[in-house]
Order: sequence, then structure tokens, then C-alpha cells
Amino acid sequence: MRLDLREDGAAPAGPPRVTIRPAHEHDLPGFLALAAQVEQWFGPMVEEAGFHDAVRAHISRSMALVAVSSGPDLLGGLLFGAEPPAHHVHWLVVSQRARGTGVGRALMAEATRRWVRGPGHLEVVTFGADHPGAAVSGARVFYERLGFTPAEATGPGPEGGSRQVFRRAVG
Repeated sequence: MRLDLREDGAAPAGPPRVTIRPAHEHDLPGFLALAAQVEQWFGPMVEEAGFHDAVRAHISRSMALVAVSSGPDLLGGLLFGAEPPAHHVHWLVVSQRARGTGVGRALMAEATRRWVRGPGHLEVVTFGADHPGAAVSGARVFYERLGFTPAEATGPGPEGGSRQVFRRAVG
């Protein structure tokens, strides 16, 4: 999948060209760089062997996507899981410089195209409404704009902040 973004971050048209593709083992440093940008909201990941293992496991199962352009850095990454009728966004991060440009939407569209079959539902765990990152990150609004609705609260994140399931019916 390709998506055109303008240099100023406005949505479609003009350079740079963004490609969504399956992640490969050599993308691990890019996932770690993305993780470093959001550890204040999600807790430690970069130095956590468990996170490295999770990324590698998703890549080996062909359940990881990345957003790339002409530069060396990943613009976004997504880890996915499917146990129909449930489909799960395990992790989605867009680089600071690409937020608000359509990269997250493109990653979700490609994941849905590749892996989601209905009837069922697609869900993601994101920040609870009272979490400091809820508004700043834009995650809750992002998922709502994609048709997800807030559902039940779930256990806290590794940093101790509140979390909530967001769900969308498919098929």
C-alpha cells in the first residue's frame, strides 16, 4: 500500500511517498526507535527483552507492518493478532514527525485488508480517559475516528496508567 503525504504533514498529495509493507527482522531497530518516542506513555520498552521478543515474534508470524518513506527511519509500526472472530491491534505507533499525516490510518487500513475477516470484531487497548497520554497522544480520538467505540476498562499499563478497550464490529 502506498500513501502520498506532503512534507508539511498535510494529508494526501505530494512527496514524500509512504509505503506500508510487512516488517522484517532488520526493522527491529526502527521499532525500538518508535518505542523510545512513546515510553513516557507506555512504560519501558527499548531496553526490555520481552518487547524485543514480541516484535520478533510478530515479524516471524508475518503479523507486523511498517510505514516507510525515502528516509532511513520508520514512520510507523503495527503489531497485530487474529483469533477470529476477534482481531487485535497489539501495538501501533507513528513517529512524532508523521503524526496526523495519515500514516496510522494507512497502517490500520492495511492491517484490516490483510488480516480481518468478519463477522467478528477488531479491538485495541488504549489509554483510559484519565490517562495523561489520552489527549496528548490523540490515540482515543484516532480510534474513534476509525469507528471504534470505547468499551470496558482493562488492567493498567506497565507504567501504571489506566487502559480501556476500544472495539469495532467487522463483517
